[in-house]
Parts: sequence; structure tokens; C-alpha cells
Amino acid sequence: MKQIGEYCGLCGVIGAEESISALVAEGLFAQQHRGQEASGIATLDGTGDILLHKKKGLVSELMLDVPAEMMSDSILAGIGHVRYGTFGGSSVVNAQPILVRMADIPVAIAHNGTISNAGVIRRSLQRKGHIFQTNTDTEIVLHLMSRELEDTDYNIEKCLQLAVSKLEGAFCLLLLVPQGMYAVRDSMGFRPLSLGRIAGGGWIVASETIAFPVTDAEYVREIAPGEMLFFPVEDGKACCEPVSSVPGREQGLFPESNQRNAHCIFEHVYFARPGSYVFGDSVYEVRIEMGRQLAREFPAECDMVMPVPDSGMFAAMGFARELGLPLDMGFTRNHYVGRTFIAPGHATRAAMVMRKLQPIPEAIRGRRVCVVEDSIVRGTTSKARIKALREAGALEVHMRISCPPHKHACYFGIDFPEEKSLIANKYSVEEIKEILDLDSIGYLSVDGMLGCISAHRPEDYCTACFTGDYPVAPPVSGSIRTGRRT
Repeated sequence: MKQIGEYCGLCGVIGAEESISALVAEGLFAQQHRGQEASGIATLDGTGDILLHKKKGLVSELMLDVPAEMMSDSILAGIGHVRYGTFGGSSVVNAQPILVRMADIPVAIAHNGTISNAGVIRRSLQRKGHIFQTNTDTEIVLHLMSRELEDTDYNIEKCLQLAVSKLEGAFCLLLLVPQGMYAVRDSMGFRPLSLGRIAGGGWIVASETIAFPVTDAEYVREIAPGEMLFFPVEDGKACCEPVSSVPGREQGLFPESNQRNAHCIFEHVYFARPGSYVFGDSVYEVRIEMGRQLAREFPAECDMVMPVPDSGMFAAMGFARELGLPLDMGFTRNHYVGRTFIAPGHATRAAMVMRKLQPIPEAIRGRRVCVVEDSIVRGTTSKARIKALREAGALEVHMRISCPPHKHACYFGIDFPEEKSLIANKYSVEEIKEILDLDSIGYLSVDGMLGCISAHRPEDYCTACFTGDYPVAPPVSGSIRTGRRT
């Protein structure tokens, strides 16, 4: 499903015995699915200096020329970022972490999410004389912090708290300063952020727990909505225990309206890797249950169930198990589509559609197939794939979608197109069936989707892209974006 873009992934490590940069890189590589546009690492050494290395492309490319000093034993902590932009451009200048000096204090920051009032804050700061070096909403946090330096007697933590108190929307932050590492999560908990303990000593913070096994870390807990977690460095060494505070709800540093949780349910539908726990639930188990619930709501009379790889795989497994139907792979996937070798203007439409997934006629011919997909956005790719399945010999093509129809825009980090481009915003389910040339179609209900989670209450999730019920008021048109990139 190419039309939806991932947001970003974070990984921070402090106090580990092994190479900090190598552990951060492993954690980022495990979360590469969250962003392939750019990646970066910032490290803190025993002298209080912060080094930065970032570039466009994948983590594997980033580590090809990482400076030797960033791999040394003197490194005490590091933060890293993989980027898919939802605000700002794709230039390497917008890659993260971002490193600045505030009154000669080095500060590096990495961010996952979308600050929904970023446009308003940015224009206000520009009118006060601030000069921005990037197009990202992440840089806004640094400017807000710098305005508080003198009044807080250069207390970085207080500056950070005051800056965060002015933000709205979705954000998880990692900051690296000479005093140590900070991890911050917005008061509504839109984005997942978890804490792990590294074997032999040290801590790791990551967007997804899939980063923990590859760094020999054990899951400890979620970082709470509104929590600020500080990992101190003293006398040139990383200390053992993090210091936690919850500045948002206890001290009133977040807007009073932000007193509910709003976890992004789309993490479970599509974004997160199945081996992760996000918001306390196994992504694998939730997706299997979504498929089972989908089968209860919309069973299909068919000969085989087939997923759209890879994100539809586990919902398809649950769907097939619930109905006792065979699961087969009707599509073969090309894992090298990231390397574009023919410009879109020169490739045929059929080639563009087939570049990622190709039907397997021997698996499809003469059979009634039910395709399980995680979501439909514009519908153009789905229509082309359904046409390809019929051309491959399918007798009937049914489709089941393991989430409700996408009808509304997201302002909290997901790169959905504008509402007018969402097929379900313009057409009824029956009309979508006709447009896509399907024999039947079924979407998972909102209640059915939320019933598949267990760690939190259904009301603790944001479903705005399906229902239009925004936990934070959407920005006034034109106040946030000139593009859709973070």
C-alpha cells in the first residue's frame, strides 16, 4: 500500500558496555520500516561533546562512513532517527537528529510525530527574528527552548519542559545534552515509545520494541503519556537509573484539554512490525484478531484467502483461520522496488503496478479468491491489482479490509493524502465495490477494530482518520503545512 507513508523511528542508548553507535544503528535498522528517506545518529562523549552523522538513505548506508570517533569506547550515549517526512522536504538538511549550540551548550534532538500547531509557532518565532535552518517542525522545539535559556538560568530540563508545554499534537522526542539523554512523550500518547534494559548494563528507548532483541535488551515498560525520562551522566560516566517525571498532567505543562489518551490505532493496522509490542499489545496478536473479527463481520464464499504482502499478511491469516479456508500466496513480491531504475514518466502503468507485486497465475487461475488488505486509500493501486488478478484467471475477486474506511485526513504524523483524494471520503462502500470491480467488499467496523486490543480501553485510541473525531482540534487550513512532510 504505497499511498500511506510511515512517519519516523527513534532509538536512544545510554550506558551500554558495547559500542553505543552500533547499538543505536541496530535499533534503527530494526525500525527501518518506519522511514527510508534519511537516517542519522548523534553521540555524546565523556567530555560533553556531541558528534553528528546523518545522510539520505538507509541505515546500512549511514554506517558505511560513520566517523571512527563515534564508534570509540568514550561514547556514553547516542540517539538515532530514521525519517519519513510528513513536514518539510527530503533534503539531508531536514534529516535528524538536529544538532545546535544554545549559549555554547550542544543539544541534539530527534522527533517522531507531527506538531499540529507548528505552523503557528514557526511564524510567531520568525516575526520575533528567529531564523530557521530546516523545514521541519522538530526545529521549533529547539527555538522554543533557546528563548527560555536566560530566564531559567540555563537549565536545559526546565527549558525543555517549557518548550513542550507550548506544543500540540503528536510527538516523541529524544534529546542529547552534556548532562545526559532525555526521552519525552506527548501527553496524549499518540506515538509509541518504550523503555528497555540492556543486558550487562545500559538503557534503550525506541519507538518499537522490535529494536530490543537485536540490542540484547529486555522490555521494561512504555514511557507514559506526558512523561519526561532523564538518563543522567555524571563525572564523565552514565549513571545507572533514569529519573522520571510526568510534567504534563501533574504540573500542568500540557494544555488542560489534553487529558485523554489518543494512541494511534493505525500502528496496529499497518505501521508497526508484527514482532513489536506497541501501546502494550502484541502487533502480531492484534492483527490476527483483526482478521478473525473481519471474518465474523464479513465472511466470504471463496476457494482461497490471499494477503496483500506484507502488511495484510497477518490479518489474512486470522481471516482464513476463522473461516477454515486455505491461505495461499497469490502475489509474489519484488523486494527491490526501492531502487527506481526507470523514471515514472517512461514506465508503463502496468509496469508501475506490477513492479512491487505480481499475481501468480498458477495459484489464482480458476479460483474464487478473497484478497485481504490492511487498508485502501485512493483505490488506484487496488483497482490495478484486482484487474491483474482477473487477467491471471481468477473466477471471482472479493476483498476484505482489516480497518474501517479512511474518510478523513490525519494531522498527527500519518502521511495520508488530502480528504478529497480518499476514495471512501467520496464514495459509499457499494460504490467502491463497483469502482474496483469486485464481487464483494467488506471493511472491519470501528467497534470490531477496537475490540481487538486489550492493554488499553477503546476510548484511549485515536480513530480520527475513520470517524473524524479528532482528539485535538485540526489546524486551521494553511496553518500547518505547505507540504505533508515532518
